[in-house]
Amino acid sequence: MAMGEAPDIADGTLERTVGDLTVRIDPTLCVGFGDCVTEAPEAFELDDEDIAVFVRPEAVERERLLAACRACPVDAITATGPDGSQLAP
Repeated sequence: MAMGEAPDIADGTLERTVGDLTVRIDPTLCVGFGDCVTEAPEAFELDDEDIAVFVRPEAVERERLLAACRACPVDAITATGPDGSQLAP
């Protein structure tokens, strides 16, 4: 997590609502490959500990945001739809 950034959920998970998606980053799973950053650098970056954090996920169109979530090789980033169904990975 970035310095001074607090987790959004008690277990440390970061969460953002983007349109009809709920996107979550589990920092305990992230190992810093950066594939999410490669796919959508406007949405994600790696912090000082090489853990994915949000930048501006709302700046990325839905399909590209989902592609960035799917790109994570360790499934640290998930996206669910409005009905709670998991759309990525």
